[in-house]
Amino acid sequence: MFILNFFYNFAYSKGIIIHKLHIYNYHRLVIQPIHKRFIAIPKIIRKVVIKCFYIIEHPRKYYRYTFLRMFITRFSYLYSDRKFLEIMFPLCTGYKLDIDHPRTFNEKLQWLKLNYHKPEFTIMVDKAEAKKYVAKIIGEEHIIPTIKVYNTVDEIDFDSLPDQFVMKCTHDSGNLVICTDKSIINRKAILNQFKKGLMYNFYNLGKEWVYKNVTPRIIVEKYMTDNGEELKDYKIFNFGGEPRIIEVDYERFKDHKRQFFTTEWNRIEATCIYPSGEKVIEKPKQLELMLEFARKLSKGHPFIRTDFYIVNENVYFGELTFYHESGYGQIQPFELDLEMGSWIQLPDPIKDSKHNRISFYKLSRNNKRNTKQENKITSSIKNKNVSMRHERANLLD
Repeated sequence: MFILNFFYNFAYSKGIIIHKLHIYNYHRLVIQPIHKRFIAIPKIIRKVVIKCFYIIEHPRKYYRYTFLRMFITRFSYLYSDRKFLEIMFPLCTGYKLDIDHPRTFNEKLQWLKLNYHKPEFTIMVDKAEAKKYVAKIIGEEHIIPTIKVYNTVDEIDFDSLPDQFVMKCTHDSGNLVICTDKSIINRKAILNQFKKGLMYNFYNLGKEWVYKNVTPRIIVEKYMTDNGEELKDYKIFNFGGEPRIIEVDYERFKDHKRQFFTTEWNRIEATCIYPSGEKVIEKPKQLELMLEFARKLSKGHPFIRTDFYIVNENVYFGELTFYHESGYGQIQPFELDLEMGSWIQLPDPIKDSKHNRISFYKLSRNNKRNTKQENKITSSIKNKNVSMRHERANLLD
């Protein structure tokens, strides 16, 4: 990590890169390079350099023990869901997971991952189907217009798309392209990015059951700004159908920051992964309307996060999230993590029997043990039969 940091500082000072690389700038370097010196670097080296920067400067995906987490995630299929979460949780949050007696907010999210599965959750997190679901509750006028939905990469037709658009996968989080000028984008790189995205099951990353059965597709939405400025993301934390905390994310594609507020818009001195920053965020005029929508959408759920945008004083729906930061986000101070955990009343378990089966590795290992035991039993029976035959023969003689 020290070597990578040194190389990053050197490249930054020499003008090879001109931004700190968060997820948006990472995609910008892949899709539309922003500096001529960077283009001059050979393609293979360029990919390696970008990945190194991505690991260093991407706090959302690489919280702690980066390479260890990558290795464990890569072989997640070897573990049961519970075992995987017990390994990953302390690496991300800094304390051991007590899944049988959860107390904190993050612990209870892990419990919900394993024990609370409803079929409608799959529709609610699908970025295409969720719009239809939410439109029936709060109205079509609060939904960001959808331009096109593609089932495969081969269906994408850039010529039919507008000059500005947002393209993302319907079954994951973070895999998106924000196009502000269609004439300068690298179409081949975009197609390769989404081709890989469609092949990946987002459930494997954090064992978030709600994503397991989402059909992988690509959705293209209208590109929107608030009077020419980047949209602020208002994330409302709802506990038992009642809003309690509002998280505001801003400068997400530059130097990501987030602040926390009460529903009365009193600032909460807390952090979760990203710094809070010193910017003063004014209370939005549409706050009461967003809270009203949040109550309607969160009714009947022990916890759900409802996201909204404000565009030219109009409220637009963003997404529904059941596990904030996959239940891995370090909340400081720790007392807030405990307090938020006390707000979640865990329901009776509703499990998917197929989802909670033991891992393939353990199953095959148990099968081998069973076959060995059966072979021993059968061989012992054969030996007994042979010995009995010999005894009978001796008696006859």
